[in-house]
Amino acid sequence: MIRRIGKPPRADRVYRRRPGAYAVLLRDGAVLLTHQAAPVPEFQLPGGGIDPGEQPIPALTREIFEETGWSAAVARRLGTFRRFTYMPEYDLWAEKICTVYLARPILRRGPPSEPGHAAVWMPPGDAIAAVGNDGDRMFLLRALALG
Repeated sequence: MIRRIGKPPRADRVYRRRPGAYAVLLRDGAVLLTHQAAPVPEFQLPGGGIDPGEQPIPALTREIFEETGWSAAVARRLGTFRRFTYMPEYDLWAEKICTVYLARPILRRGPPSEPGHAAVWMPPGDAIAAVGNDGDRMFLLRALALG
């Protein structure tokens, strides 16, 4: 069973399962997050949905590049959580299955190509306080404890 983080599902909603891959990106004592300006401004672990037929690691490296402009090397899987949420950009109630990996940013290739996203480097303590959901926070803390 995958651990739920956040609010339980609402009985009056139908949720669509949305698998995704996300990364804790650490380099030189800092954390690379993405800031999504809309529809709800928030800091997030870079990553996102896995397209049909796509494997998790290629999806993750694609999402990291789209949201931050960085290429990255994925080191290891940290774990998985699920959360039930409304995704206004898709007008969708989703059961997000979030698999989180530890990764290292390699090279900045340009600005984010995903509209409304910005790459932001933060000290670890600031990143822990800034991320917008408890699942991201839990895995960020776990990755930082690994050293």
